[in-house]
Amino acid sequence: MAELLRFDRVACIRGDRLLFEGLSLVLARGEALWLRGPNGAGKSSLIRLAAGLLRPAAGTVTRRERCALIDEAAALDPELPLRRALDFWARIDTVDGHAVDRAIEAMALAPLSDVPVAMLSTGQRKRGAMARVIASGAPIWLLDEPANGMDERARGLLVAAIAAHRANGGAVLLASHFSLGLPDVAQLDMGALA
Repeated sequence: MAELLRFDRVACIRGDRLLFEGLSLVLARGEALWLRGPNGAGKSSLIRLAAGLLRPAAGTVTRRERCALIDEAAALDPELPLRRALDFWARIDTVDGHAVDRAIEAMALAPLSDVPVAMLSTGQRKRGAMARVIASGAPIWLLDEPANGMDERARGLLVAAIAAHRANGGAVLLASHFSLGLPDVAQLDMGALA
């Protein structure tokens, strides 16, 4: 399988604290890796390293394809209706409106298309952020607590979207406090690295 993301002997320091060191991993097409562990173990930091938002204290991170990120911020303009906020990102990602249509459908957001992002519930905003990731066409998905605030139905849509992405050759790096029930997912216990 083609390699999309590689960590070679990576160390991460936040503030004065060493979160982990000597971490090596490879994520190939069709694979998913679940980062689990307690708060402060470095799950979000590892996701940010993968996205290029943090620099490793040691080692190297190599991305062979584009990535799309979900973290604590939805990254959708709160003043815009959801559809227009997603169209903004589609222009940046140079994808057409059909990609946004498919993403809205995948996350069951059509009834909310004209609702300002600021008026959406936490779970609806998370679904909107996931639609942004889906529409991006990025082969690497970096998902930091993507199911926070989602009800059971929305989590089912998230799991289905991840499965479809992997089936199409995408890779997923997922940080979550709880299992989403993804089949055939590798796990990395970040708490054991400290």
